[in-house]
Amino acid sequence: MRQNTLDELRDQLDDLDLQLIDLVNQREILLQKNKDLRPERADKVLERMNLHSKGALSKETLIGLFKLLDQIGPAGKPAKLPELLVSRKNKPENTVVTVAGKEIGGGQPQLVAGPCAVESAEQVDAAAGAVKARGLHFLRGGAFKPRTSPYDFQGLGEEGLRLLKQAGNRHGLAVISEIVDPRDLEMAAGYLDVIQIGARNMQNFELLKEAGRTKKPILLKRGLAATIDEFIHAAEYIMVHGNDQIILCERGIRTYEKATRNTLDITAVPLLKQETHLPVMVDVTHSTGRKDLLVPAAKAALAIGADGVMAEVHPNPKQALSDASQQMNFTEFEHFVNELEKSGLYKHNKVMV
Repeated sequence: MRQNTLDELRDQLDDLDLQLIDLVNQREILLQKNKDLRPERADKVLERMNLHSKGALSKETLIGLFKLLDQIGPAGKPAKLPELLVSRKNKPENTVVTVAGKEIGGGQPQLVAGPCAVESAEQVDAAAGAVKARGLHFLRGGAFKPRTSPYDFQGLGEEGLRLLKQAGNRHGLAVISEIVDPRDLEMAAGYLDVIQIGARNMQNFELLKEAGRTKKPILLKRGLAATIDEFIHAAEYIMVHGNDQIILCERGIRTYEKATRNTLDITAVPLLKQETHLPVMVDVTHSTGRKDLLVPAAKAALAIGADGVMAEVHPNPKQALSDASQQMNFTEFEHFVNELEKSGLYKHNKVMV
């Protein structure tokens, strides 16, 4: 009786396999007769998987199967791979990410500023006040701090996010902070307007996948030694899982040069904007690590087409618990914004608080 049951199951599988072969062949014949159909399959597959991936196979597995099918051309020869979802060839028009009513990538550069790490309610509130006074709309601050040494300040965790959100609400600022653990994304979404994935996690693929499943905009920083191609593919991990609200951030790469903390790859900005449709920002603090270079680096970033600049400001940098030497005090921050305004590369409306 058991053998009969196994034989019947094998027969059913054989029938299904033959049906699959027949359907795959019919699909390929249709694509060969209508060559214009093949390039658009990536978008269609993603759209349909979001609607119909309710069976035994995951959405990601089904997308992979369909992409594999589209790599096979006439007579079984490999066809040209479909364009990446983040590619400008796939979407010629710019993606504009709107956060709290403000556009990133919409033609008006944005400045993002705040302390390296959230240390106390008083500290982050003072920083938020200085950011608001200069007419900015975005407050950054680290709550989870991946550090080289395990003995360095690691951030306040969820309490830091709560303090950052309170300061943002008090001063009418959207808030951005880094998340390092996929398990924290759902919790962080309740506090943050933009979720940052830092340089050390650019290829944390499980984190990228989970970020793709969120509805929050993602600010993705380039890895310490990542190529442009690796950076673009990291963004693809997010987009292929459903989230197209991605902001790329060049933050310098590690080279042999020791005069700066990292080497700012300024040409990455136009390269990324040519290759992708995503907005691109530049973190001038982490790329240079030198306050005397922040103004020229920011000018260069905006002049070459960046959609925004990130920089760090602290009420008392000498007492900062992380990266004390590279954070601006309020006087230096005032000078920084003034110089960008004088250059004509950035416009802002000063708000007195």
